[in-house]
Amino acid sequence: MPTYRMGRVAQLLGVSPDTARRWADSGRLTTSRDEHGHRVVEGAALAAFAVALAEDASAGAVEHPRASSARNSFPGIVTKVILGDVAAQVEIQAGPHRVVSLLTREAVEELGLAPGVEAVASVKSTNVTVELTT
Repeated sequence: MPTYRMGRVAQLLGVSPDTARRWADSGRLTTSRDEHGHRVVEGAALAAFAVALAEDASAGAVEHPRASSARNSFPGIVTKVILGDVAAQVEIQAGPHRVVSLLTREAVEELGLAPGVEAVASVKSTNVTVELTT
């Protein structure tokens, strides 16, 4: 499972690094330390937190900064994957935005998409493509 340092966590959640650190300091966001002593968040925990944060924002409990997309790209974290026999559904939480893409099961497996994995949703017209960031 991937882990994310606090700066990247902030980018994926659409907040400042200071906000992400405050959430970690208060215990709202669960962190651990990597082998270098850096504070990190496990991918699955970040995915769950991103969904909860978006739900809080839509309920008015959290003021989320206005997000923008350069060239219709939404960097985020995979929060849900539903595999069918041929097709799959992938959900990405990109800051306050939930992006859902329907793609082939083969593509999901080849990309290794799973909750907690960082990905970018690129939108063109009515199609959404998903690519790994690394």
